[in-house]
Amino acid sequence: MPKVSIIVPVYNAENAIERCIDSILNQEYQDFELLLIDYGSKDSSPEILDRRAAEDDRIIVIHKANSGVSDTRNTGIDKAQGTYIQFLDADDWITTDSTKMLVRTAEERDADLVVGEFYRVAGEHLSRKGSIDTDRVLTRKEYAEYMKASPADYYYGVIWNKLYRRDILNRHHIRMDKTISFSEDFIFNLEYVRHCERIAPLRLPVYYYVKTEGSLVTQNMNVRKLVEMKTTVYPYYDDFFRDVLSEEEYRRERAEISAFLISGATDEFAIPYTPGTQKVGEEVLPVFSTEHTSLAGDLYYLNKLYERSLNTAALKNDLSLNDVKVFQAVRALKSADSLKVVSDLSGVNETSVISSVETLAAKRLIRFTLLPFAASIATDHGAGLLHDLDHAETDFEAACFTELTEAEQNAVRKFFRNAADQVSQDRGNHQ
Repeated sequence: MPKVSIIVPVYNAENAIERCIDSILNQEYQDFELLLIDYGSKDSSPEILDRRAAEDDRIIVIHKANSGVSDTRNTGIDKAQGTYIQFLDADDWITTDSTKMLVRTAEERDADLVVGEFYRVAGEHLSRKGSIDTDRVLTRKEYAEYMKASPADYYYGVIWNKLYRRDILNRHHIRMDKTISFSEDFIFNLEYVRHCERIAPLRLPVYYYVKTEGSLVTQNMNVRKLVEMKTTVYPYYDDFFRDVLSEEEYRRERAEISAFLISGATDEFAIPYTPGTQKVGEEVLPVFSTEHTSLAGDLYYLNKLYERSLNTAALKNDLSLNDVKVFQAVRALKSADSLKVVSDLSGVNETSVISSVETLAAKRLIRFTLLPFAASIATDHGAGLLHDLDHAETDFEAACFTELTEAEQNAVRKFFRNAADQVSQDRGNHQ
């Protein structure tokens, strides 16, 4: 059985569905089944899905009449075999480490629900979106408190930035309400969270959400439609808090809960040239294959592969790639006493090393003095980062060894150990 069932409803998506499928098939995590469910497309989407299924046996295609997206998602849940369920929309795509990081978080934190951050894509630009400023495991009451502060935030309402447990969905008969044509995913999430003991925020973008014409935010909704939508959803929202909070807490917070009725849907637009906005592609560290024709090419490839692994740890901890590379250098040295040696080991120029060291010290991840220069890691505050960097090392090694035999892997490890010992010996001889 696959570990994850990835469900994608498809309707007239011929211009985007192949990008969506490619992002799923080409990601780092591979233990999944992909359920592509066409519901009455009038374009070439059904033919595209059948062709892709013939090319990859992980793809399961279902063709059905157009009974709406909610009923289509329910069909996917009913057919799913995975321990976990992940949803995508056909217009969107996922990061290369999306499913890997969602599953890793669920298993490490013993979580019933994982909620990731996402990139909001508008044309050629994107911005990062997340709403919870901690990565500790939350109870459903703690999660509800975060949600209450921004109840119409896409982060809480949508299903595509989350990982669900299939056993919880089936045990409590949780499905999309196919009689509702808006906010059905938000209602689905409210019902699911009621049955969660442990909710794990993942402070890492795992999804690219493309704003398309016709969504609730882009439509010019008239007052009547807005009131209808709010009054339909509010009873579910109110019942959720009645269930999660004690009677006294509910009475005390009822006015704040009622603020949902006047809150507007938000997903944070990606506006060019504003802080936090990038061009699509700039958020990714490209890794180019050099066909292994030279040692220089091989070393360049390995360096870029390593940087990509480190960048995941950087994003999760609100650090730059340079910050993490400097941290790793200080960690390797145990006690750095020279700005130059940190620069040499990290590959970051000395001016940028000072900037990164100051950032790391402000976050209490390292201890340092500038004159004379000395730096060491602070394990008491850096445990989370150290954990993420250990994973980065493991992911890098896995990527390097994908096509090697066990004997070849051991030979490579021995080579790197000997090289590291030689560098340490040379450094000691020059001190």
